[in-house]
Amino acid sequence: MKCPSCKYNGTRVVDSRPADDGNSIRRRRECEKCGFRFTTFEKVEESPLIVVKKDGAREEFAREKVRRGLIRACEKRPVSIEQLEVIVSEVERELRALGESEIDSDLIGEKVMDKLAKLDEVAYVRFASVYRQFKDINVFVDELKELMDKNNKG
Repeated sequence: MKCPSCKYNGTRVVDSRPADDGNSIRRRRECEKCGFRFTTFEKVEESPLIVVKKDGAREEFAREKVRRGLIRACEKRPVSIEQLEVIVSEVERELRALGESEIDSDLIGEKVMDKLAKLDEVAYVRFASVYRQFKDINVFVDELKELMDKNNKG
C-alpha cells in the first residue's frame, strides 16, 4: 500500500482491530520510508443488490438513499444519526440474508417502516406518507389507526 504522504510503496501494519461490528478491520499503518502513520479499513466486497423499482427500472441498492429518506423523515425529531445508521445497516443485512440478487423496492420500504415505527411514530408517519403516497385523508387515517393498533397490542 502506498503512503499517502510520500507515496512510497512500503508500509507496515502497526495495529489491527475489528470495526463496524466485526464487518471490517481497522488497520493502523506506518510508512517504512517517512514514518507517516495512517488508518485503512478492510471490508469484504459484497455482490451488488439490485433494487427493482415500481416502474420496473433497476438500480443498485444505495445505503445513502435510504439514509437520506430517514433523515428527511426524522427532521426535528429526537433521533440520532447513529440510530438511523443502525436502521440502514439492519435493513441492508436483512436484504442480503435473503440471498436474492434482486429486491423489490416495496420490501425495502416496508422494512424501513417497520424499524422506524419502533423508533419514532412521527418519523414513521412522515416516511409512510411519502413512501405510500397517500391518495387522500382516509388512507392516511387508516395508516394512523393501524399504527395505533400495533402500539396498543405491543
